Amino acid sequence: MTVKAPALELAAEEMRPLPFRVASNRRETADTVTVELEPVDNPGVTCAPGQFTMVYAYGVGEIPISVAGYADDTIVHTVRAVGAVTTAISHLDVGDHVGVRGPYGVGWPMAEAAGKDVVVAAGGIGLAPLRPVVMHLLDNRDRYGAVSLIYGARTPDDMLYIDELQQWRGRFDIEVEVTVDRAGDDWHGDVGLVTNMLPRITYDPTNSISMVCGPEIMMKVVARELGARGLGPDNVYLSMERNMKCAIGFCGHCQYGPDFVCRDGPIFSYDYVAARMRVTEL
Repeated sequence: MTVKAPALELAAEEMRPLPFRVASNRRETADTVTVELEPVDNPGVTCAPGQFTMVYAYGVGEIPISVAGYADDTIVHTVRAVGAVTTAISHLDVGDHVGVRGPYGVGWPMAEAAGKDVVVAAGGIGLAPLRPVVMHLLDNRDRYGAVSLIYGARTPDDMLYIDELQQWRGRFDIEVEVTVDRAGDDWHGDVGLVTNMLPRITYDPTNSISMVCGPEIMMKVVARELGARGLGPDNVYLSMERNMKCAIGFCGHCQYGPDFVCRDGPIFSYDYVAARMRVTEL
């Protein structure tokens, strides 16, 4: 009689996708869509800001995608078409099915942020993993101090969640600063780096926490600038999502020094990963 190892049985169960259908989809940019997924004959999943799921396009493959929102049993993902799987997902129609497993990973430190000022900084599609953070902060506004969002995109045409950004900018309980790398004459907003927006926002560096997601060079620069303004590296959190394949620390693809990003992250404090981020191509 063959006896399966408990670890292998657990891995098999955790890697089994559940069926979901596309409840809605919305094009954000020329190559990016936001899809809302609802469970099919299963209880769905419960997510926390900063976690990710593995989304399986039938017959193509699966990829890790940060959760960009959740309500009741539905989950929201914002996907940029850069490969075979993401392209397949970006072409899904309402009613189409995908497989979903998860959620996985360590989320943003929402509990630790209670009672503090919160600085959210996003670059490009990095706004997607931070969207649940902003929504949580606004839904529980009395639990936090000053709240600010800084968002940078390559061009105005690359900006995500334009309607929501306008709604957030219209509120009096959050500061929102938006900038782009380059723009035409029809753009009347800021042009420049995300860090150029830091002097505009209100926060107490002795009682603040920051959550940052975007290209790695952008995250390093933002973390350094926040540090220069008095915000300690232990209060700056980054999303280090990279190279994840199995999502349960089993395959080793996402090993990052002593950690597996899928299991021990993807959210890490800057003081914990700063030394590794200085190593070229790590």
